[in-house]
Amino acid sequence: MSTQRHRWRRFLNFLTLFFFFIRSSSSSSTSQPITSNRPHLQFPCTPPHHNSYPFCNTSLPIKPRAQSLISLLSLSEKIQQLCNNATSIPRLGIPSYEWWSESLHGIASNGPGITFNGSIQSATSFPQVILTSASFNTSLWRLIAAAIAVEGRAMYNLGQAGLTFWAPNINIFRDPRWGRGQETPGEDPMLAAAFAIEFVRGFQGENWRVGAGIGIGFGEKRVLADGDDGGDGLMLSACCKHFTAYDLENWGTFTRYNFNAVVSQQDLEDTYQPPFRSCIQQGKASCLMCSYNAVNGIPACADKELLQTARDKWGFKGYIPSDCDAVATIYEYQNYAKTPEDAAALALKAGVDINCGTYLLRYTQAAIEQGKVEEEDVDRALLNLFSVQIRLGLFDGDPIKRQFGKLGPQHVCSSEHKALALEAARQGIVLLKNEKKFLPLNKNKMSSLAVIGPMANSTQLGGGYTGVPCSPKSLLDAFQAYAKKTSYAAGCLDGVPCYSNAGFIEALSIAKEADFVIVVAGLDLSQETEDHDRYSLLLPGYQMALVTTIASVSKKPLVLVLTGGGPLDVSFAEGDSKIASILWIGYPGETGGKALAEVIFGDYNPGGRLPMTWYPESFTSVPMNDMNMRADPSRGYPGRTYRFYTGDRVYGFGHGLSYTNFTYKLLSAPNKLILLASTKAESRKNMTQQRGYKLDYIHIDEVEYCDSLIFHVSVTNNGDMDGSHVVMLFSRVPNFFKGAPEKQLIGFERVHTISYRSTETSIVVDTCKHLSIANEYGRRILPLGKHTLMLSDIEHIVSIETQ
Repeated sequence: MSTQRHRWRRFLNFLTLFFFFIRSSSSSSTSQPITSNRPHLQFPCTPPHHNSYPFCNTSLPIKPRAQSLISLLSLSEKIQQLCNNATSIPRLGIPSYEWWSESLHGIASNGPGITFNGSIQSATSFPQVILTSASFNTSLWRLIAAAIAVEGRAMYNLGQAGLTFWAPNINIFRDPRWGRGQETPGEDPMLAAAFAIEFVRGFQGENWRVGAGIGIGFGEKRVLADGDDGGDGLMLSACCKHFTAYDLENWGTFTRYNFNAVVSQQDLEDTYQPPFRSCIQQGKASCLMCSYNAVNGIPACADKELLQTARDKWGFKGYIPSDCDAVATIYEYQNYAKTPEDAAALALKAGVDINCGTYLLRYTQAAIEQGKVEEEDVDRALLNLFSVQIRLGLFDGDPIKRQFGKLGPQHVCSSEHKALALEAARQGIVLLKNEKKFLPLNKNKMSSLAVIGPMANSTQLGGGYTGVPCSPKSLLDAFQAYAKKTSYAAGCLDGVPCYSNAGFIEALSIAKEADFVIVVAGLDLSQETEDHDRYSLLLPGYQMALVTTIASVSKKPLVLVLTGGGPLDVSFAEGDSKIASILWIGYPGETGGKALAEVIFGDYNPGGRLPMTWYPESFTSVPMNDMNMRADPSRGYPGRTYRFYTGDRVYGFGHGLSYTNFTYKLLSAPNKLILLASTKAESRKNMTQQRGYKLDYIHIDEVEYCDSLIFHVSVTNNGDMDGSHVVMLFSRVPNFFKGAPEKQLIGFERVHTISYRSTETSIVVDTCKHLSIANEYGRRILPLGKHTLMLSDIEHIVSIETQ
């Protein structure tokens, strides 16, 4: 069977069925009309009294509609639109609107825009982002985002959600102690950028607009004004956050509110900014949230150069909200502004359009009266805000009569979405250790099983930004389906913090009697979450002692399952032969127990890969507030992430085992690429050669045309079990470039493989984007000469030259 026919066949089938299901449900009447579940809801532009305004005219372009609305407002009414809870305008028939809804890995309870006390009382809880990222599966990411969007639109139709959601979080997981690293795609900028693109496209409805290749389309196209690049109407609005260099909550005297991230231009360009640039340029995000922290002395929400870079250089078309109370921090924590009015003026003039919080609501009027900001600045913000709302159809009248209007309760917690959540958990689980092929366990010979650990019997498996799951099950629930006799002991009676060993006796008792033992250890939100960083990378409290004690008495080597989004130093377990296997499950969501049980008992072959480096405990001596990515031996600084870190590792970025093993064969790859350089570059080349030097790099903006490189690869499954496998392609630039990454990810593909057969796939590399690096001035350059491309143990040289 060819690669094209069997690679992700399940997902293509699922995608077809998924959109067919939605189209069928949306084009026919439902068994219970949505109108019966939505009494007293109000929407703008409803007849007979409030639908004749120009901003309600769907045949007009977006910009004139937004401008017409602005022209009808008094200054007071305008200012009342500048906070997340925008005030109603009764005379125009415009109800209040809550901008703040959350959808990081499912519709979440965080934020006042969401309520679960209506007709819809739960929503599908997908795995936390860090685990989904570990799948390295771009089609999976987009499917999840599309499913969340369906549930979000359904909830909006019933008055239980807004249309603007503040996700995804695409900050770089720079430090393993960061409490919100779990919310991100990981430490690699290329990976984070790819996730951002897929999430935003899926969430904002690109599949609906372009039909996903299967003839699906919803609603009318929006009419665009000259110069408008907003695209078609949005299903929902996604927001890339937090812009930028935000990755510290509370460490020592540093908090996210007062922290000044001192970042070199080189690190900004090649680490912190790429995910945001891709989110805007390729993902077409309609929202970009500025962060609490300052960057090089200027609060992000007051940094005009930073925010205008997104609009002027990256082509951002959307609205910019502050993180919640981030305008207040300009004055109250960063001490950058002398007065609250100054803070409001600085934010508006920098490009902030809406304040999550009340500072703009309270102080903009006075700032205008004091001449610190102009009403035109408010109008500019409102133009961005109303333009996005128009693209969302907010001013098209009752949504039930228009696009997506038939989405309702039957589209939330559907069997399709639960199946997708299960598949996401399966694909993300990472097998870290499997000594002597201890796993999978033989479910047909499983007589007794002991399950031990504080998280084993918990249904709180979603991590941060979780809503109300549809059908939450614990890990223990899933294990009981595989063993005739399953016993359980918490081991740590006070939960994950495990301050006491009082529960060890019961745990030891059941471990001695069972044929097999599974210990669930790790982290939960008591250890890592928003506003809470870790200080140690070791297992909390007495957890390490629990694991080693159980291992010493169990009949057979035990299986260790690790929860949590942050890296852990489990060197003790990696080197202990009595601990046969280690699995990392992150925060796997409501179906995580079933996914884990399927992996442990051989119904699913694990294929996840770590999206972040796991450091030893000694790394905690590195100051968390040091933002430098590159190592500096002169001061004993080891660098950060796999790209620059020079110290020891517990597990490296991309580590992940399978129940089978794989070999690669490079079928075809280019050996040379000749670039067409601009006149400016040619002139510099000639001058350099006249002086007797060789040009060793070219600026990216001096390349007139940059070819992509295509690598054809054969992956052979050498075992007796089918399974998916992540192919990861890295590169290393010529070694005479100081400060270049040790290596960097330039492409990846998840392929499904058949036992004892080969599968072909291709990886396309954007030469200028992925083979380039940033110089010390923050300018991207493409080194000339021999680039080493690495695919597992295969190395291939590509020579890049100019004409």
